[in-house]
Amino acid sequence: MTRIPKVSPPSRLVGRLNALGDHLPYSLVAFAARLFPAIIFWNSGRTKVEGLTLKPSALFLFENEYALPVIPPEIAARLAATAEHVFPVLLAMGLMTRFSALALLGMTAVIQIFVYPSAWQTHGLWAVCFLILISRGPGAWSLDAALGLENRP
Repeated sequence: MTRIPKVSPPSRLVGRLNALGDHLPYSLVAFAARLFPAIIFWNSGRTKVEGLTLKPSALFLFENEYALPVIPPEIAARLAATAEHVFPVLLAMGLMTRFSALALLGMTAVIQIFVYPSAWQTHGLWAVCFLILISRGPGAWSLDAALGLENRP
């Protein structure tokens, strides 16, 4: 009589795949969650300035295209350009990570609500990265960890 080899149930396969995820260091996840949104925001900031001067095209967008309430367009454009340069650098280095992630999450919410409401898929991905960093911290591969400002993994 021929013996048929026993096939492992799908749950064992899923269990093995899940176990692989347990070996993925959080520091790698946090580094990716810091770096990729930082690049996006940095590049956006670069489109708003030439040298240290706000581009007229950036001011035009804030005056005519972006429907931001309360803040005058000139101030909003300068604040956005500054934030898109400062917070991505801090985030990429892992310095003041939770604060920087919170600031960029707030900026993401403003962009989602007032500027590009149809781009929720993109903004949702950014928000997930920022929420991971706010809740779990920057990881060991960060200046926060190196300087003893963060005691989590």
